[in-house]
Amino acid sequence: MDSADPASRRLTIDRSSLGHRLRYAVRNPRRIGPHLRRGARDVWLRARHRDHVAYYRAVMASDTARSPEAAVGSRDHERWLALGKLQFDYLRDHGLAPGHRMLDIGCGNLRAGWRFIDYLDPGGYYGIDISPDILISAKETLSGRGLQAKLPHLTLTRDLTFDFLPSGHFDVVHAHSVFSHSPLPVIDECLAHVGRILAPGGFFDFTFDRTEGREHQVLREDFYYRAETLTELAAGHGLTARLMADWERLPHGQSKIRVTAGTPGGAP
Repeated sequence: MDSADPASRRLTIDRSSLGHRLRYAVRNPRRIGPHLRRGARDVWLRARHRDHVAYYRAVMASDTARSPEAAVGSRDHERWLALGKLQFDYLRDHGLAPGHRMLDIGCGNLRAGWRFIDYLDPGGYYGIDISPDILISAKETLSGRGLQAKLPHLTLTRDLTFDFLPSGHFDVVHAHSVFSHSPLPVIDECLAHVGRILAPGGFFDFTFDRTEGREHQVLREDFYYRAETLTELAAGHGLTARLMADWERLPHGQSKIRVTAGTPGGAP
């Protein structure tokens, strides 16, 4: 890829550096106030919640109170619909079938989840999230879309050990915009346990914020990792992981990795 390409430049930016923050502030003066308020809020929440899951649950409570759609990263309803459709279309075209059993990690307010629920056979969808506030919004999405007869499961969790779920049960595990907000120990915990719940031939797709430069984080909310870091982490748990290159050609800022318990499957 040409080093002058905007996508290539995006992968080398260190958003935590003072230089980047100053340049961004000069180009986007209207965002200085919101950023400072977000920073002050995060300092307050980190002081009250030392554990990352408890901290991010508080972040979601704060964000959901203002707007459930913004809390899951959508600037407006049209973008909420578009990002949900993007996730659904990609997964349907890359292996998801109506008869599959799917675990949606960080299901949020069902931005993509309502489409999965509608597509899958009754009882085929299981959504989990750390935020009780966003799960209440998810139930409102479910009833608003008239999908009660699909009998989806929506469950609160505080970790990613999946200890309450059966072994070999899920054909598809999905985590969109979860690892982009997770420190490495949380990702490692998920990868250490996801193989147990995958059915034979199943796969786990997750998105993350990719960098080809120094790995870094911003305000303990946004984490940027090299793809090699995450594929090697998966390999350490006996999993095969590969970057889904065609996802990066879609209008979405994150990257995607597919994890399998054996030989990689699905279209690249």
